[in-house]
Amino acid sequence: MNESENLLEVRGLKMHFPFHTGSFLNRKKGYIYAVDGVDLHIKKGETLGLVGESGCGKSTTLRAVAQLYKPTAGKVMLKGRDLVQLSQGELMSARKDMQIVFQDPYASLNPRMTTRDIVAEPMRIFTKAGILSMSKAEIDERVEQLLERVGLSRFFKNRYPHEFSGGQRQRIGIARALALKPDLVLCDEPVSALDVSIQSQILNLFKDLQDEFGLTYMFIAHDLAVIQYISNRIAVMYLGVIVEVSESAELYKKPLHPYTQALLSAAPIPDPEVERKRQRIILTGDVPSPDKVRTGCPFYDRCQKHMDKCKDHVPLLKDAGPGHQVACFLYHDPA
Repeated sequence: MNESENLLEVRGLKMHFPFHTGSFLNRKKGYIYAVDGVDLHIKKGETLGLVGESGCGKSTTLRAVAQLYKPTAGKVMLKGRDLVQLSQGELMSARKDMQIVFQDPYASLNPRMTTRDIVAEPMRIFTKAGILSMSKAEIDERVEQLLERVGLSRFFKNRYPHEFSGGQRQRIGIARALALKPDLVLCDEPVSALDVSIQSQILNLFKDLQDEFGLTYMFIAHDLAVIQYISNRIAVMYLGVIVEVSESAELYKKPLHPYTQALLSAAPIPDPEVERKRQRIILTGDVPSPDKVRTGCPFYDRCQKHMDKCKDHVPLLKDAGPGHQVACFLYHDPA
């Protein structure tokens, strides 16, 4: 694969969850539009950061990419294969190239399994399925190598999750994700449950592993400083759609979408002089309910710069400069 090619392409991804209201005999069916038409791509070896406030659809997007949720519509192309169209057997084979590091290291590890069994489980499952061919000795050796590579002693392999700290547990989760030598690692807020001092260690570990193994990351976080540090490019999400995509440095230097500007204005700056002088953008109004069908810009009700056409037309994600895309009529007219 050429370095310039996309490892992952997501086109028109939608994830709508049905629900019922009313009495048992008079039910009305509706949908939660959690993800409502997401387009993004990730090049081999880069990190795409996905950021947005709670409830915007970040984790749902990641789980739909991983096929933990069956998408309502859209394509998820991994190495040129549409995961949505694959059979269960084909999907399992494809999952060897894509693994997840979950948010909560306390909930993502089986408390009844030793560290050895947790890290070895993917290799055993894929060997049993005939996708890999590894002996017990080879699996044990790789478990020890992975533990040491993520900063844990190989002598910890017989310990249980409750014997580790939160940061150590997350290292075990990372080792498990690397067991099958994936190309793409989906990271669902992997440092948000950790102390700040431990967060920096885990982020540096992610970077070192990326350099060593040529990994590609889709990295979700709500902490803007974390996203800025780890990401090559950043996609900003609001109410189930991507509103802006840019190189990391460019986005923080020149945010275009009004929502991105408000989001960045809320992030503290470690310079007292700059912090005192800058002006915060305070958003008014409530986030629209995700069960409503939108006829215009999803940010219309809270945007201080909205125009009449924003109410009835949905802005598409279009180029606003080299490597910079934004979905806003301030920068382009409706089609």
